[in-house]
Amino acid sequence: MYADTQLLKKAVIAATVAAACGLTPGTVIAEGPGFAFGNSAAQNAACLKCHADLQKVGDGHQINGADYQHTTHAQFGCRTCHDNVPDSHPDGKNIARTTACVECHTDVAEQYTVSKHSLEAPDCGSCHNPHTAQKSGQVSALEMNAICTNCHNQIKIASTHAQWLPQTDLHLGAITCVTCHTKTEGFVLSIYIARKDIKGSASRPVIADYNYLSEKAAGKEIQELVDTNHDTYISLEELRRFSSNASNKDLYLKAILTPATTSHAFQTSDKSYNCTFCHASGPNATQISKLVLPEKNGSYRHVAIEGGGTLGSLNAIPDFYMMGSTRNTLLNKLGALILAGGLVMPAGHGFMRFLTRKNRKKE
Repeated sequence: MYADTQLLKKAVIAATVAAACGLTPGTVIAEGPGFAFGNSAAQNAACLKCHADLQKVGDGHQINGADYQHTTHAQFGCRTCHDNVPDSHPDGKNIARTTACVECHTDVAEQYTVSKHSLEAPDCGSCHNPHTAQKSGQVSALEMNAICTNCHNQIKIASTHAQWLPQTDLHLGAITCVTCHTKTEGFVLSIYIARKDIKGSASRPVIADYNYLSEKAAGKEIQELVDTNHDTYISLEELRRFSSNASNKDLYLKAILTPATTSHAFQTSDKSYNCTFCHASGPNATQISKLVLPEKNGSYRHVAIEGGGTLGSLNAIPDFYMMGSTRNTLLNKLGALILAGGLVMPAGHGFMRFLTRKNRKKE
């Protein structure tokens, strides 16, 4: 009975807000499927009619509908978290959020309590904007790092790591912060299409966006830039062909090690100081690689790469070289030839001395 009363109350308030903003039930502000979620009171559209307008609500309360539309929160609707909107709204008063993040994200809250971040930034909103937050698989590795660098100065990060980490820029550009600073054990080699024609840096490459890749694809799906046989599966040979294709001279494949699952237990893991974790075979979970492609709505999707083999994927990327078991096959062969060549002279000299030993005794 209580639940029914609450639902009825919310429906009445939603209808009141819609009327106040000049909307009729079912109104949708933006075009495209899946934008306005909610009931017949058009709960999201009613709110966005005002909150998408900077002049009406001000910078602190403006919501970008294009960013909000593909978040999980949009599917639940504004009223799920903002459930105490009075009948008089909008009346110039701020409306508090009565639903706490922990009510839905219990597991995340438990992980977060072991991190010192929970003392320094106790509010989830310190790092995440609930109106743009997406699942970890829907954001790029660079966007994940950008959340960290909102507080952690990039220059300080580089200088601190340089005290013990060789080739610091290269390392920071090949991993996400949470790869080393969480307790996550499973990892994926995420391979992005990056741009050569825009100057970036080793630690901050420029990932090609949807519009640029769409133009390159010339009317085809951007996945077909790599997936040339259209089987929705990326072979190692397709990676090699993409890299050797003259029409892709402005692009290259950028590999970044990312966690298979995200964790909010922010701590420096022991593996962070263990070079062999990445530069040797590592756990089986690291032998997974995926091509990560941008979507039109700003999110990302993952396409499986042949065999899930990290080592094979790296060997198929000519711009990538990692010492250890992920070394380049061609360099392996060259190294073996150099080593063999270096042994020829002493081995040959010793063999000849053995054959001529009787002659030396006579002398």
